[in-house]
Amino acid sequence: MTIISKTEFAARRGWAKSYVSKLANQDRLVLNDDGKVDLEATEALLAESADPSKAAVAQRHERLRLQKEAEIAVEEPAVPQVGLPVDFQKSRALREHYMALQEQSNFHKQQGTLVERIAVETGAYNAGRLLRDQLLGMPPQLAPELAVMTDPWQIEKHLTAAIRRSLEDAERLSSADLEHALTTS
Repeated sequence: MTIISKTEFAARRGWAKSYVSKLANQDRLVLNDDGKVDLEATEALLAESADPSKAAVAQRHERLRLQKEAEIAVEEPAVPQVGLPVDFQKSRALREHYMALQEQSNFHKQQGTLVERIAVETGAYNAGRLLRDQLLGMPPQLAPELAVMTDPWQIEKHLTAAIRRSLEDAERLSSADLEHALTTS
């Protein structure tokens, strides 16, 4: 008889802890007095209370989970731990893996499909700051012109035209700044 916690049971089966709690609420877990799971008895109870019409779904989920785990294992080779004996072949494979990733990154940069993140962040920040400055600079410029106007339609037209000019200026300047930031990085 193996006794494990609900969290360990969830991890063992690849389930969320909330699903294990749901099973416990449905009395589909065999728990001891401490609230821990009797592994063998619970697995037997789950097997006999399983809905046979859902077997295909369960198999598909298991297959997808195993594929996902295999992809993760292939994507990221294990990094040797400090103090442990170093396996030369694994270290070389790890080095080759990262060199291939670096070459892939360089290729995408040359193709123009990958850019430096800092350049984009700087360009976006500068564009936002420019737009803010353009819009906040409008009231001192427009206040004297609007103060003499009495027709609401004329005021609206004047404001719309001023906002449009300001946004077009900001777009033109921010496009130039972004292009400059991307080409200099």
